[in-house]
Amino acid sequence: MATYTIKLLKKEMVANDTMAFHWEKPDGFEFRAGQFGDFTLIDPSETDEEGNTRAFSFVFAPSEDELVTATRLRDSAYKRVLKDLPVGSEVKFDAPHGNFTLHKTESTPAVFLIGGIGITPIRSMIAEATFQKTSHDMTLLFSNKTPEDAPFQSDLEDLAEKNPNFNFVPVMTRTDSGEWSGEIGHIDADMLKRHVSDISKPNYYLAGPADMVQAMQKMLIEAGANEDNIRAEEFSGY
Repeated sequence: MATYTIKLLKKEMVANDTMAFHWEKPDGFEFRAGQFGDFTLIDPSETDEEGNTRAFSFVFAPSEDELVTATRLRDSAYKRVLKDLPVGSEVKFDAPHGNFTLHKTESTPAVFLIGGIGITPIRSMIAEATFQKTSHDMTLLFSNKTPEDAPFQSDLEDLAEKNPNFNFVPVMTRTDSGEWSGEIGHIDADMLKRHVSDISKPNYYLAGPADMVQAMQKMLIEAGANEDNIRAEEFSGY
């Protein structure tokens, strides 16, 4: 791990109340898909008891050679300052961290059950596996309220077109069936079984709000998944 000072290169809205940040990539910086970094604001205009540092997963894969993070915007001092940060501003950057990465045994399928901004490390994993042309059989059930709330949806659709081993299943919880032809409702065992033939075989990756992650873990175990094959990352700050 190392600490750097990096500049903000670009920022953009990628879904309702969700912004992506493109950062200067330090020379020689390397990371694995699924990892994250700590970003510390320098002399922010405001602060609160949560402090000036947050952890953000890298959205883009190492092979894409860009350092990108994304977050839901909420009414905290850190998020307000980050949202309004002018391009060219500097932050302290400590990375890489984390072991929430794709397993190496390509014969074992990967199933991702993801909510909202929890997609950030998963997009990185799937993009890297696609670039490296690994043979991982990957299925992603990606839950959002509406299509407008789903960050990186078009990226995931593109990856599904490029990678015959990747099955992308967008799931909407508050969209009318007349407006949406895909899966509707909350991810449950019945929905999972429609897209995963053998529940006991895959490694499972869960990311999103804590309550969703815990519900998915309970559902998987009851459905017959091996508890040792479940990897989880809870995203706070919704």
